[in-house]
Amino acid sequence: MAYEIRKNEALHRFELEVEGKVAFTAYAEQEGAIEFRHTEVPPELEGKGIGSALAKHVLDYAKSNHLEAIVTCPFIKKWQMRHPG
Repeated sequence: MAYEIRKNEALHRFELEVEGKVAFTAYAEQEGAIEFRHTEVPPELEGKGIGSALAKHVLDYAKSNHLEAIVTCPFIKKWQMRHPG
């Protein structure tokens, strides 16, 4: 399923809204890099692939914008290990 993920620069997070609930990945940008710090999915949305959609999107964002991805978020680290490449 395709989700619409938006970059909320004011809150420093990538957001995905589903069923009135917002899942997000918090980030911090620095010169030539972006750090992904925390991913949060509301319990009502768990098991729908939303966390995975966020992880893929933010890592693709870093790659397409030629930014070093610094992953300190445990969820995204685990996702990367399961989806190398």
